[in-house]
Formats: sequence, C-alpha cells, structure tokens
Amino acid sequence: MNTAGRRDVTTHTGLELVPFRGLRYDPDRVGSLAAVTSPPYDVVVRPDGLLHLESADPHNIVRLILPQADTPAARNKQAADTLHRWLAEGVLTTDAEPGLYVYEQRGSGLLQRGIIGALRVSGPSEGVVLPHEDVMPHVVADRAALMRATSANLEPLLLTYRGNGAEAGATAVIERTAERPPLLCTTTEDGFSHRLWTVTDTADLAEIQADLSRHQALIADGHHRWATYVRLRAEHSSPSPWDYGLVLLVDTARYPLRVRAIHRLLHRLPVSEALPALTGLFRVRRLCVPLEQALAALADAACAGNAFLLAGDGAFHLVDRPSPDLLARTVPGDRPEAWRTLDATVLHATLLEHVWRIPEDSPEHIAYIHDTAATVEKAERDGGTAVLMHPVREDVVRELARQGVTMPRKSTSFGPKPASGLVLRALTS
Repeated sequence: MNTAGRRDVTTHTGLELVPFRGLRYDPDRVGSLAAVTSPPYDVVVRPDGLLHLESADPHNIVRLILPQADTPAARNKQAADTLHRWLAEGVLTTDAEPGLYVYEQRGSGLLQRGIIGALRVSGPSEGVVLPHEDVMPHVVADRAALMRATSANLEPLLLTYRGNGAEAGATAVIERTAERPPLLCTTTEDGFSHRLWTVTDTADLAEIQADLSRHQALIADGHHRWATYVRLRAEHSSPSPWDYGLVLLVDTARYPLRVRAIHRLLHRLPVSEALPALTGLFRVRRLCVPLEQALAALADAACAGNAFLLAGDGAFHLVDRPSPDLLARTVPGDRPEAWRTLDATVLHATLLEHVWRIPEDSPEHIAYIHDTAATVEKAERDGGTAVLMHPVREDVVRELARQGVTMPRKSTSFGPKPASGLVLRALTS
C-alpha cells in the first residue's frame, strides 16, 4: 500500500495569484456555452458520460481534457491538434488584456464565488498549498504528458482558503464585481448556473493580491493536476509560464464547500467473493432497500466507526464493526488517530491490501467514481463490487493537512467543482 505519511511543512509565505489572458469560447462559434463545458476530467464517467459530452457539441472541452485515441501519444497529439485548430478557427479566442476572473456557481440552494487566476506553484515543503491526499504516479504522468503536448492549463483545479468571511480584501472585490454584467452566463444540465467576470483594474488586482498573500490554501479538488504543475515547473528553467498553474480559489469562511465521498469500483472482485472474505473480520448485514435508504444506514453506522456499503449483486451489504485485532495488524500506527480511523485508511490498508489483496494502483482492478448511482450500476452490469463510502468532514481534512499528513488517495470530493471549458490558460513563453 502506498500510504503517504507526514511531510515537513514550513511557515508559509502566502499565495501569489497573477492575472493572465484567458482563452475562452466564442459564443457565436459554438452551439451554446453549456454544451461545450464538462465536469473535471476525473469526474466524467467513462464511457457513458464521455460519449454524452462528445455528442453535446463538436467543440466540447472533453475533446481536450479526455482525448480518445489508441495510444497515449496519439491522444495527446490529438488534443494538441484540436486546440491549435480551434484557436486558428476562432472557436477559442484570447482575452485582450490580462486579468483575474470572478467565477460564480449557483444551484440547489448553494451560491459559491471565487477567483480564477494563475497561482505560483510551490512544493509541499513550502507550506503555501497544502495537499490532503496521496496521488497515483501514472495519473500525474498522464496529465503531465497532456499539458506538455498542449502547452496549456485546460481546466482550473479547486483550492480553498480561510478568510474572515467579511467583505474586505479579495471578498470585497468579488462582491463588487458580481454586481456588474458578466462576461458570460450559462446554465449546465445539472441545473447550476455559471457566471464569469474579469478583473483588470490595477487597484482591484492589488487588493486581491495583497489579501491572498496572507493566506495558505488547501487543495480541495485537483491533487493530480497540482502534482503535475509541480513536476512541470521543475522541468522548466525559471522564470517561465510553467511557474504558475490555473486555479480557482474559494474562501470557505464565506462560501463553504460541500464534501462528498469518492466511491470504489472493484472490477475483478464479484460480491460473491468479497463478502465471504469478511467473515469474522467485519459485521456484514444484507439490506434489501433502495439506494437512498442504504446510504442512510451507512451514515448511521459511520457515526459509530468504520463502515462501508457493498453493492453489485442486486442488494446492498452494510459492512461495519471491524475487528480491533485486524486493525491493529493492518493500519500503520505511526500516524495521527484522525488518520488511522479514516474509512479510506481502513479501506486501503485493511480491506484492499490485506483482505481482498487488490492493487490500488492498477486501473484494471479498481476505479474511483464520484457518482453513487453510477458506481452501483457499473458494478451490477460488469459483475464487480461497488464500495460506497461516507464523506469525511472538512475540518478533519484541513486539520490533517495542517499537520502535514496526507489522506489515502481519492478520500474526498469537494464541490461544487468548477466547470471545465469556461476559461483556459495558454502556456506560451
């Protein structure tokens, strides 16, 4: 098991967010702005979601973030060729002057606003941007190859910081800007509306930058893309555009994010084999109820300790009350208690590695899926096992990150996530 441990975190010097000339779709050259957007690359459920997005519009951003070809090299070349063609045809155009971008998402009773910009890339030891999850090397290599080929940041990752929630500094600029007519406004099929403004006034930019320079950020979504930024920065002599990466920064003191779980799909382990292996190690109860009720039972069980919900055979199986002796043998003892008791820790250290003996680094054996119903449907269709997780509280995530302790990979899903395709950043020297 590749569990990330404690890292040294030095005193942070603050966030450095700089303006850039955004690449944006020309609304006159596409069917609609909603039709060319996509969730982040790792949220798209393939192949169903991918095909749906590709058919929504021939210029959907998914053709850049998830190009389809027979080999990795061919996929990356295809993305680069597509990007260059869209630029040449005017499908994507470059904004006239550099700016930061105020971004708003609204829907399902939620309002979120933040700032999109180019953030100076820093490593974990600098303590400016704090990861809270481990990453998979093959995914970082894949994203790095795509960024090299396209010379672009194709979608912003999501970072959070803790301001004071008052209308001062960056927040004041955001709120003032949101009173103006936006650059774009669209509503995606999930019902969320998206609005984007540009901030180019030198006084406003200075106010934002001075405020952010006093803060550090937590990676809420995009650990692999941030690790990619760090890798690519190291490959290029500084100063260069690769010193910066495209991010959305949200003050969660004012706009709290939702934290959801990321589920696991075990391709080669049917439920008929997964359950017997748990005999004597966990309590297992069969639930013949709809998904919503099964998730409620999972939430109740999670209040008392580690709990999981298995699916794939037409029913749900609540797995909880792990053997203390089993946990003592399998969970590393040199981590904080908050880490050792995480469901994701027990899943990876105990269930995957020691009970089911499933390699967590192999896409052939395991997939990480955000959508709960899609995870269950795929397990039932393919004969695998869905492992449904209960979400971790944000305060636990942030405190572990501050201690320099990373969680097992794909432990959390913060949202709402920024839509991909609203603004891109070219990396041209």
